[in-house]
Amino acid sequence: MHDSSLSSGYLRRLRLWDAALIVVGGIVGGGIFLNPGIAAQRTGSGLSLLSMWVGAGVLTLIGALCYAELGARRPQTGGSYVYLREAFGPLPGFLFGWTMLLVIYSGSSAAVATIFASYAAAAFGLPPGMALPLTVGALVFVGGINLFGMKLGAQVQNLFTLLKLLAVAVLVASGLYLAGVGGQPLLAADPAHAGAGFLGATLPVLFAYSGFTNLNNLAGEVSEPQRTLPRAMFIGMLLVIAAYVLVNVAYLAVLGHAGLATSTAPAADVMDRMAGPLGAKLIALGIAISTLGFCNITLVAGARVLQAMGADGLFFHSVARLHPTYRTPNLALLLLVGWAIVLALSGTYGQLLDYATFGDWLASAAGVATLFWYRRHDAGALSFRMPGYPWLPLLFIGIVAFVVVMTIGDSPRNAGIGALIMLAGVPVYAVWRRLFSQARA
Repeated sequence: MHDSSLSSGYLRRLRLWDAALIVVGGIVGGGIFLNPGIAAQRTGSGLSLLSMWVGAGVLTLIGALCYAELGARRPQTGGSYVYLREAFGPLPGFLFGWTMLLVIYSGSSAAVATIFASYAAAAFGLPPGMALPLTVGALVFVGGINLFGMKLGAQVQNLFTLLKLLAVAVLVASGLYLAGVGGQPLLAADPAHAGAGFLGATLPVLFAYSGFTNLNNLAGEVSEPQRTLPRAMFIGMLLVIAAYVLVNVAYLAVLGHAGLATSTAPAADVMDRMAGPLGAKLIALGIAISTLGFCNITLVAGARVLQAMGADGLFFHSVARLHPTYRTPNLALLLLVGWAIVLALSGTYGQLLDYATFGDWLASAAGVATLFWYRRHDAGALSFRMPGYPWLPLLFIGIVAFVVVMTIGDSPRNAGIGALIMLAGVPVYAVWRRLFSQARA
């Protein structure tokens, strides 16, 4: 049985538009502006590149719709942690929380805040020495605005996401305009950059789509969750897929497949051709806003997992407390922000993130796998059920397993250390359970 107390005390203030923008903001970070050249290096034509972005988007949509059903079944705070705990037991749930909170949420927040700092400095002409203060300031800012209730946090997040989509729109419009005055062949073959082939290109693209599970962590604050969660997932994913595909169309139209494959900053290259140094500053500002919004969602979503674990006795019980006025897990949020700042100051966040990145998609696949357990053990009426069950969820799990195997083969040392980080949670779990049992005795 699930513990409804995990969601008690939260205020359900997130409407459909708020929830859909959380889906968008939790996926679209700085990667689409910076790294599509990696995928171009591993495909042989513009057609195969665009097909791969669409295909990866459809796969992610399948995973998102699986999570939509999970969220409708358990509309409470905690997301994957709750599903894994209920379906497979407290240890898998704890290991998810251990890895996500120790490395992924905190490490990705530190890394993204660092990207924010570098592009904010470029946009406003600040000296390099300002990078670290800007990084810490970004983490403090996004943590601070969410201490005063989800309504304010959602309003700020909506602004971040709308500005992010505006940056995408400006980039797409600039690319299409430049294409009209002498663009490159959009779908032309480029054998020189066939590289690792279509499957090899899928790896970096799938990672660009990661983060679609963040909304489920906030399910306890979604209004009418059985209806809102599935619709928000679908709308948000369609916006993300459209944004990613259109941005790549703009890159191909201006740079061509060969030019995109050799570019390390395609967004800056397009905007520089459009408006010179001013264009470069504008896109730097757009990237800064995009990364700040992503960092905001990561910290807010991670804090909810921490709060749910505390309520279950799998973390400090004090982090389970909600602010009496704002109904937010402020101690959990401050703890996560503090740890992210420590990682940013230590400079180890990038290495930690490399060690456990494959765990992010692995956790998503494990979350989707819980759907099979719920279908067998929870036959209650639902407003939404995943279409194509069981074949589409199995397809998602199979492809993600393939991606994880590819990651292990490509970076066995990092994947091995990532596995050790997860396994280190086993003795920690045993100690925690023992202490919790003694405390209740």
